[in-house]
Amino acid sequence: KDLHRSLRKLSLELVPWHTADPEDNRESIRVEDLQFIVDALLEEIENKEKNSQTPSLPTLFAIVSHFQKLFDVNSLNGVYPRMNEVYTKLGEMTNAMRNIHELLELDRSAPPTVVVDTVGKLCDIINENMTEQVQQLLGTQDIHSIIDKLEEHECFFPPFQALIQDLLCLLEISNLDDILPTVQNLK
Repeated sequence: KDLHRSLRKLSLELVPWHTADPEDNRESIRVEDLQFIVDALLEEIENKEKNSQTPSLPTLFAIVSHFQKLFDVNSLNGVYPRMNEVYTKLGEMTNAMRNIHELLELDRSAPPTVVVDTVGKLCDIINENMTEQVQQLLGTQDIHSIIDKLEEHECFFPPFQALIQDLLCLLEISNLDDILPTVQNLK
């Protein structure tokens, strides 16, 4: 009878969803009843082990420790905030990649390396185009022509600037626009 009571307690602890036997308070306990309780407990434990996706406590500690190392989290209290931060950043990156896929008209299954290569090619095309535009704007096709134009500027500009400064002093004016009217008034 004590063994039966102990098994019932254990059963209620381990598998509380099993209903209590209505004949629990009977006088005579059969060995078959005890065997049934033990078998039910064993079956429940075996099913739990087979179906359980819950990792052991050491495994959970190892996972948390690994996360802390990967994401530079010093304390256990920092794990959840960092998880949220990682989740948010991942969402942002996923959205950005989806948008870039659409803008570049790439297949959604294209890996990030394809996206990066495509963006690199676009940048190369844009840079080539910009170089051509700068060359057209400057009226030159090579770097030597640009250097020659800069040297011409360096030869011409300092004497011209000195001449203008002398005129401003001589005419006793301060504005470049006043030179021509002042000279005309001298006639």
